[in-house]
Amino acid sequence: MPTPEKIEEITKALVGIQSINGTSGEVNIAEFLSTFIKQIPYFNDHPELVWNQPLKNDHLGRRNVFALLKGEVKSNKTVLFHSHMDTVGVDDFGGNKEEAFQPDILKAQFAKQEDDLELQQAAESNEWMFGRGSVDMKSGIAVHLANLMHFSEQTTRLEGNILVMLNPVEENEHTGVIDSVEELSRLKDEQNFEFVIGINNDFITDLYEGDKNKYIYTGAVGKLLPCFYIFGREAHVGESLTSVDPTLISSAINRKINNNMDLAEKIKGELVLPPACLHQRDNKDFYNVQTALSSHLFFNYFVYKDSPDDVMRKLLNKAKEASQEIEEHMRRQYQSFCEVTEIPNSSKLKWKIEVLSYKEYTSRLVEKGIDVKGINKKVIENRGTVEKRDLCFEILETLQQADPDKSPKVVVFFAPPYCPHNYLRDEVESEKETLTIIHDVLETYEEKSHEVFKVKKFFPFLSDSSYLSLHDTDTEIDHLIDNFPEWEEIYPVPVHDIRKLNIPSINMGVYGRDAHKRTERVYKPYTFHTLPYIIRSLTEKMLTN
Repeated sequence: MPTPEKIEEITKALVGIQSINGTSGEVNIAEFLSTFIKQIPYFNDHPELVWNQPLKNDHLGRRNVFALLKGEVKSNKTVLFHSHMDTVGVDDFGGNKEEAFQPDILKAQFAKQEDDLELQQAAESNEWMFGRGSVDMKSGIAVHLANLMHFSEQTTRLEGNILVMLNPVEENEHTGVIDSVEELSRLKDEQNFEFVIGINNDFITDLYEGDKNKYIYTGAVGKLLPCFYIFGREAHVGESLTSVDPTLISSAINRKINNNMDLAEKIKGELVLPPACLHQRDNKDFYNVQTALSSHLFFNYFVYKDSPDDVMRKLLNKAKEASQEIEEHMRRQYQSFCEVTEIPNSSKLKWKIEVLSYKEYTSRLVEKGIDVKGINKKVIENRGTVEKRDLCFEILETLQQADPDKSPKVVVFFAPPYCPHNYLRDEVESEKETLTIIHDVLETYEEKSHEVFKVKKFFPFLSDSSYLSLHDTDTEIDHLIDNFPEWEEIYPVPVHDIRKLNIPSINMGVYGRDAHKRTERVYKPYTFHTLPYIIRSLTEKMLTN
């Protein structure tokens, strides 16, 4: 088969495998991919060069799949092809969930979609393939496999090596690629590999209406999950003006942070996003007439060049501003209440709200003689099936119970997931050379394909590429870990190994629309006919440079 048809058939087969994140389908697709790769003649002759890496303590038995192609022109230079093999769920398909994995059936259905002309035309054009995972990112795996097959027939003139890595668990916790850091480090040490570039092909799409550009990203956006544990002062609802309501503080903090572009980094030409609230609730599990005692709040916070310490400083300032405003608000409301009811103003009532980082709070507890490590260890041991973010809040709740100081406070901390940020930098000579090669390859293919390419620093969606390189200093990472409850037990990202590994990582993605939607689709002319050749060319140039 010619390459484009080959990629289309592999994509369709992969879409047919229900590899939904958090299900046994992630195990099934890994088995399929291992078997598929071993049937390639080169790997049929060298089955030891295809192997699986089981994920640590994984209840489903998921695993990373590796395949190593060794060129006969000896060189330690190695190009990494990587993709993820899990997908999001299919609840958006309602009662027709099976159809999510059948591209031809979906195509026929959308061809009748008269209320959406663009979608109908796409289905009628034969230029799009539909289905869950078609663009995010089964087609990406297919492109890498087709190129692996191509290079496996060129080993006599191939300089260096190509390593294919296929990971599960990308769509939430990234534990597949996190565990792979150990395996990549082993290969680097034992076989003296020099990883010259990592090529991810996670999906790209148009960024605005009428956008015809194809984007190449030379880095990955990072992510922090800043959390706010808000402890108030309870009261009967009939005396609510004497309380310090944590839900009111939470709302004020939310208004200060949520979708606030002042908190987005200012990097010209990049798609930078502000923090967005992902969770807000009090700790009450049932109805009663007592005001809430505590409240929980957390945000998705994208980072591009800022360090965790920069982010913590900004958030502490916003939380302090919000708390001061609530203090003044409650003081005024209580004064008004006293005037209306002709009740004397109590001099004992205070509305002071203290704002602390997790490190500041736990240091204070230790100074009081409280066994923070012992308390946290007991919470971890009794965790059961508690979700990781809830477990972090449970640690804060338990510490607060042990704290004799019951005054209102806000404690700011980080929780999973954490994604490092990285990008190719002009000021680093080797990375500058890689950027030059990328631009040269794209210039050639602009003439061949009549596509318009734009190179940007940060892939705008979360990506496994985050875990292959890390720019923050040891001191900056220490600030993150110090403000992350029980890092080693809850979310032990091997940050120091990632820094040592330091694989320059880019995204040359498959192109499509509506990832994570029922109308998800991959655009075949670019993805199957143009992209694989661009990746081939870049691979050859990186190995021979």
